[in-house]
Amino acid sequence: MYTITVLIVLGSLASIVYGFTILDEEPNLANKCIGGGTVGLFLIAMPLFLIVASKGKNIKDYMLNEENIRKMRGKERKKSENQ
Repeated sequence: MYTITVLIVLGSLASIVYGFTILDEEPNLANKCIGGGTVGLFLIAMPLFLIVASKGKNIKDYMLNEENIRKMRGKERKKSENQ
């Protein structure tokens, strides 16, 4: 899955660069390449990256709720007491 994400990112970036290089000769095709590359980055590659990066992690550990706030405050107090 990681290699697919990297390939999509590289393809999207190549499409964007290609679109900017042909912008003067063929503006319609250039706009399609730039738009397609942008869509590839933000609607395909970014969600794939987030799926790969968050695999095996519990989402509740990263939510800001009362329990996690108490845990953070407890860690801050322990750090200040140790110094």
